[in-house]
Amino acid sequence: MLQLTPQQRFFLGIAPLDFRKGIDGIVAVCKQKLQADPMGGAWFVFTNRNRTAIKLLVYDGQGYWLCMKRFSQGRLRWWPKELTASTMISVQHLQVLLYQGDPSATYIPPDWKRV
Repeated sequence: MLQLTPQQRFFLGIAPLDFRKGIDGIVAVCKQKLQADPMGGAWFVFTNRNRTAIKLLVYDGQGYWLCMKRFSQGRLRWWPKELTASTMISVQHLQVLLYQGDPSATYIPPDWKRV
């Protein structure tokens, strides 16, 4: 079972991904376009051109997991518009995004604070 924890790193691929690509094609995108190591334990999050679905790729030490969520209604309301190939996102913001929310409009307190 996969768990999303605050210690993990999540990268959003800014450019839309051709969802006909499988694991090998997405791994190539991670290496070539995002300049990232897909076997490093980070999660890679992509959307399609119409923003009606999300794909997540992660390597767990034994193999790759490729997860896809296709929205039954609507599309993503928010996706970053940056000039870079990818951007990091927190696990809390990813969870908001997976429910078609707008992470930039969501206040999430820090994971911990000094007592």
